[in-house]
This record gives sequence, C-alpha cells and structure tokens, in this order.
Amino acid sequence: MLNLYRFLIMASFFWLLPLQAVEQTYAFDDVNKQAIFDELTQELRCPKCQNQNIADSNAMVAIDLKNKTYELVQKGESKQDVIDFMVARYGQFVHYDPPVNAVTIWLWIIPVILLFVLVFIMFKRNKETTTRVSDDYLKQAEEVLNQLDSDSAKKDKEA
Repeated sequence: MLNLYRFLIMASFFWLLPLQAVEQTYAFDDVNKQAIFDELTQELRCPKCQNQNIADSNAMVAIDLKNKTYELVQKGESKQDVIDFMVARYGQFVHYDPPVNAVTIWLWIIPVILLFVLVFIMFKRNKETTTRVSDDYLKQAEEVLNQLDSDSAKKDKEA
C-alpha cells in the first residue's frame, strides 16, 4: 500500500510538472519602453528558428535575445540602438527589415529585371508565333469558299 502512495505521489508530481513552465514576463515602469520592447521582439528574428521572431520563439537563443533586448530597453537605449547592437552581434539575418544598401538592393532589383525580361520574351514569342498566311493557302481557302458558295447557290435554285 505504501508503494501505491509513493507511485501516486510521483505520478502526480510528473503530471503537474509541465504546469510549472511559465512564460517569462517583463515588467516595465514606462509604457513607452513596453511598446518599444514589444515592437523589437516582433521585428527581431530568432537566429535558430527558420522564420520566427523572438517574441514567438522558445529557443534558448531567442530567450537570450529577449533578455538582452529587455536589458537594453530598460537602460534607455533607443529602438535603433538595440537593432544596431543585435545586427552587430548576429548579422543582418536577425532583423526582419534589413536596410537597403549595395548588397540588399539586388534583392529588390533582380525580381523586377526578371519580370521585365519575361514580359519582353512573352511579347516577342507572341509576335513570332503569329503565323503569316501564305498566298497559296489564301488561294486554296478562297477556292473552298467559292465552291461552298456555288454549292449553296445550286441548292437554293433546286429548292
């Protein structure tokens, strides 16, 4: 009987253990700092996760980034200062909205160039595929039409 009680106590302990997992909350004394923190956690990408911001990620590196963001915002750093710190530490990948510079401009230019090239090719192919009707073909078509007209005229006279 004692073993049953021990088993039930251990089972309930392990069953209730996940309830101990609580998401960390960050206390702010200023509403503006809270707003900056919320914006930053939505804008900063988790380096470990494929396409998830640090607000939604539970990876250890994302938790570290949230803690560092909280620390920097509490110190009074501006939003851009925090972004600059994170980019210097983790690279441009960590920011969802990278600046337009000599490297990233190609991400915007190449799709537009490809679109224009594809439209040009499409129009050029369309012009090439419009077949020109040869004179011989036109004569044959006229003969067929004339023959049909004459056949229909004969039927009209007979009727």
